[in-house]
Amino acid sequence: MTKLPKTEWTQREDLLALVTALGAENLRWVGGAVRDTLLGLPVKDIDAATTLHPDEVMARLKAAGIKCVPTGVDHGTVTAVTSGGPVEITTLRKDVATDGRRATVEFAEHWRDDAARRDFTINALFAHPETLEISDFFGGLADLEARRVRFIGDARQRIREDHLRILRYYRFQARFGSTLDAEGEEACAELAPMLKGLSRERVAMELLGLLVLPDPHATVLRMFERGVLEVILPEVSSDGMDRLAALIRTENEQDAQPQPIRRLAALLPGDARTAEQVAARLRLSNAHKKRLARLAERARKPGDARVLAYREGVDGAVDLLLLAGEPIAPLNGWESPQFPLRGGEIVARGVAAGPEVARILQSVESRWLEEGFPGRARVEQLLDEALQSGSHL
Repeated sequence: MTKLPKTEWTQREDLLALVTALGAENLRWVGGAVRDTLLGLPVKDIDAATTLHPDEVMARLKAAGIKCVPTGVDHGTVTAVTSGGPVEITTLRKDVATDGRRATVEFAEHWRDDAARRDFTINALFAHPETLEISDFFGGLADLEARRVRFIGDARQRIREDHLRILRYYRFQARFGSTLDAEGEEACAELAPMLKGLSRERVAMELLGLLVLPDPHATVLRMFERGVLEVILPEVSSDGMDRLAALIRTENEQDAQPQPIRRLAALLPGDARTAEQVAARLRLSNAHKKRLARLAERARKPGDARVLAYREGVDGAVDLLLLAGEPIAPLNGWESPQFPLRGGEIVARGVAAGPEVARILQSVESRWLEEGFPGRARVEQLLDEALQSGSHL
């Protein structure tokens, strides 16, 4: 019998108290925490499945002095608020009806029933909270060992139940997979048009979640070649795939953290209007829409890294430099200085308030940038030169 290795989270006092409150036989750790622990990866979120119904879960937690929130009580989910972070506790369920976007469920009695409604075998592993023994109903342990992302049961049926599983498949494949599952690949390609029926927000969440992974290029390329990417991003061409590959290489060479909007910009044509249309279709935030549109203007040479950072902000400059394949080292630890001249100082020197003041400011600032942000004394000299030249007349 395979067991979950003892780790920091399996021995946390707040989780032990939770187990005591609900009863070890009524509870199993499940999902990402089990999967990632078996892979030796950091664990972020703790999820549990239980045979108890939500009202019983809340009653027991309350009696034990553990705060709980009915975050999804209609679907069986209660969130326990513990000192180590929130823990989602969901009553065993089985699907009664699905339409590709949402499911009607009813409570179940058996762990296998709950496992059967999950998406992939590697996400359907249950761990006993005391013995740490793993319950594996669908071969998830073997798939983990093979680094294979495989649908539970018939792949096409699982996708018809929830169309988003197509994108989840590719995200999990990019994160965990090395061995491809032929049935899953074929099912995703065949049923890709179903993605059109999903909410744009859900599509964007999965797409950005895929792009932020360390190296999603091979997976995104398969999506492109199989016609899956075209359903959600018809603007992407083979040139975009080449740009994404080049960007990821540049990021790795310069030890730059991946940013999904930057990578999305690499996939898209260098056109701000197209970028804005994509952002609107995916319902990205205004900040992401603005950033994507700016990065689409990558055809312009970035120029001096620090001048670029002064004008665009450090984050914006890093994005543009990486997209251009330029070094970002000049910006490591660098803070943008403040231009040490104000319009009032120019007025005090005899220039009438108005457009001429702004023009002189811009002229002096441009020379200040060209000279590498010199100090106050040099700025005053530059102002004297601008005034003596008569450029304000």
